[in-house]
Amino acid sequence: MPWGEMGIDRLEPVLVEAGRIERRAATTLGARQARLAWILLLPTLAVLVGVALYPLVTTFYNSLTDARLGSSRSVQFVGLENYRWLLTDPVFLEAVGNTLYFTVVSVSAELVLGLLIALVIHSQFPGRGLVRAAVLVPWAIPTVVSAQMWRWMYNDVFGVVNDLLMRVGLLDAPLAWTAVPGLAMHAIIAVDVWKTTPFMALLLLAGLQVIPRDLYEAARVDGASQMRQFFSITLPLLRPAMLVALIFRTLDALRVFDVIFVMTAGASGTESMATYNRRVLIEFQQLGYGSAVSVVIFFVIFVFVLLYVRLLRGNEA
Repeated sequence: MPWGEMGIDRLEPVLVEAGRIERRAATTLGARQARLAWILLLPTLAVLVGVALYPLVTTFYNSLTDARLGSSRSVQFVGLENYRWLLTDPVFLEAVGNTLYFTVVSVSAELVLGLLIALVIHSQFPGRGLVRAAVLVPWAIPTVVSAQMWRWMYNDVFGVVNDLLMRVGLLDAPLAWTAVPGLAMHAIIAVDVWKTTPFMALLLLAGLQVIPRDLYEAARVDGASQMRQFFSITLPLLRPAMLVALIFRTLDALRVFDVIFVMTAGASGTESMATYNRRVLIEFQQLGYGSAVSVVIFFVIFVFVLLYVRLLRGNEA
């Protein structure tokens, strides 16, 4: 019987059954795709379990014991005793404060300077490609190399920093930049800002390049000034890139080790959580207590990650 001659009562069951078949087919296809996705992800998940999860679980377990490196005595389970001592350890609490201060000051300075550099190299001018390449040079130098270089430059006897500042009249006598408490931390922050600002500028430049130029043209037609365009167009649309850049830099700053270890080895009030962790594990050979320090560092970083992810999701919403 032709479709046009079928009654609505006879046609409706056919359409309902056809819909059921289509939904079952879609469900089956989705299940197959999900199984294929998990199969393809299994090698990656296995690597992550071996490289990340297993060491993390082992470290957490060791933090509940009194294990020591190179010791033949039996390991005793002490529960949360290491964490109780850790939270009352003045050296560790000072290291936490130093790390947070280093993170806030260095990342804030890098964000401001990186944004200024990104705005400059994003504009059109002759030799822009050469300038972009030159800006990335400090970031391309290995951290250990740059830290040792600046350590020599800060030297109070033959350092070029003291020589230049005395030549221009800003100093009357050379300063031991990395030996004076308070001054040493700021000297290290300056080195970190010098090295890592190009990385921040690179991430922000990528965010600037995806902003449509039509918005700026429309704003100019409406008579908006450069400052108005920056605060009404650039900053709001650059916020996702800024949050991503802040995530990367905050994670690095909270784990800072190499630049401090090379320049001061944690002396002169520059001890960070990572350098303190190394001191406990390597010099004092306290595996259980050092593992507790590592777990605390992990949770501090985890809290910052959750905060940034929340901000990022709120921005997307």
